[in-house]
Amino acid sequence: MENNTDVSIHDFLERMRKPSAGDLVKSIKSFIVSFLNNEPDPEKDSAAVQDFFSKMEAAFRAHPLWSGCSEDELDSAGDGLEKYVMTKLFPRVFASNTEDVISDEKLFQKMSLVQQFISPEYLDIKPTFQNETSWLLAQKELQKINMYKAPRDKLVCVLNCCKVINNLLLNASIASNENTPGADEFLPVLIYVTIKANPPQLHSNLLYVQRYRRESKLVGEAAYFFTNILSAESFISNIDAKSLSMDEAEFEKNMESARARISGLSSQSTAPPPPPPPRDESTVHKTQMLNPKRETTLFQSRSSDSLSGTSDILNANSEIPMKKAESVSDLENKGAARLLKDTEASKIFQEYPYLFANAGDLRIGDVEGLLNSYKQLVFKYVCLSKGLGDAATTSLASSSTPPLQALSGFDTSKEPEDHTMASSDVKETDRSVDDLVRALQGVGEAVVDKVLDVKQEEYTSVLAEEQT
Repeated sequence: MENNTDVSIHDFLERMRKPSAGDLVKSIKSFIVSFLNNEPDPEKDSAAVQDFFSKMEAAFRAHPLWSGCSEDELDSAGDGLEKYVMTKLFPRVFASNTEDVISDEKLFQKMSLVQQFISPEYLDIKPTFQNETSWLLAQKELQKINMYKAPRDKLVCVLNCCKVINNLLLNASIASNENTPGADEFLPVLIYVTIKANPPQLHSNLLYVQRYRRESKLVGEAAYFFTNILSAESFISNIDAKSLSMDEAEFEKNMESARARISGLSSQSTAPPPPPPPRDESTVHKTQMLNPKRETTLFQSRSSDSLSGTSDILNANSEIPMKKAESVSDLENKGAARLLKDTEASKIFQEYPYLFANAGDLRIGDVEGLLNSYKQLVFKYVCLSKGLGDAATTSLASSSTPPLQALSGFDTSKEPEDHTMASSDVKETDRSVDDLVRALQGVGEAVVDKVLDVKQEEYTSVLAEEQT
């Protein structure tokens, strides 16, 4: 696995600020402008970028700013260059043609269906090596791939995923006195993890790394693991009954069931509320005579229920079905259960980059946005609670803190007592919400994992300045 070079990249930026780096900065800017003025051509674009990287690596070695530097420092300079250049070129070269976009969609849809019914046995994974709980860690690493733009950072996501799998297989073999696992044991697990992770645009991500990661760095262990993920993608793209050791009729039946399940979830989220049941006119007339105000009250109740979600109950003194509004906790529980079944739940949470953040991830510039988001959250929650009327009486702080704390890793135990939640309240957290929290734990970390993006803003400010 490639080393973390955050400190070295910072050193690279410091060197590029110096006046003597002016010739390097001009060369970089000139290449970017020239590249963007050319017509897109994946093969030619890749060759041009690789040639530029090679020339700049040689320029770094000969430049006084890197005189006497170690190989690690020169590698860091190359990574810094790659990160800046490819961040600038990303909109132009990533998924830049129709074929790539179509391949991405087909692969994503294929994995969305297969993940509904696949099990380790279908890929001939031995029970000794089956560890789906720990495989979630590998899925989490692979799901981070769309959080970055630099080829190195995307490759690191793949390598981390593969390293987790490799270590788990090794530990399992030691514990069971099995032979050291090889490619025959590794690849099926990687295929299974990839299907379950189902990162969007996987095809384009792998092509992007293949084309624009510095060729001098796609060697050794990195090359081995990357070759395996390419093999996994090819297998999944062509997956059929035979490849899963499954009867053809059973395979087609499972695929159809998966399509129906996904289609049902989508239609369920967009379907209008069902019409009220037919009512007997004599019963309505009788009710109006006995209680003229009741009909109005019932109508208002139904109008409110159509917005908030309802459950039918039968009044003991009347044949007329009535509705009871669900509480905020009921709605939260129902929504969490639906999200657990939603194959695209990860996309939903990618829209909230601070949801799972740790304190060290935040910057001064994030404070204003976070404060505004917090205010909107409070207003919406209070309005929802008041609008439901009989909703849970707990405050926003007490009702939402447990899941948020569990997801983000924030330690609220040091907050003042009037802002913390009693231990008894923690135990009463809805089970479905807890399940959702655990299921989406990796997604949240993927959204806010900024380790490889440290100092990203400095790239623009440093290399955008004209050096003289």
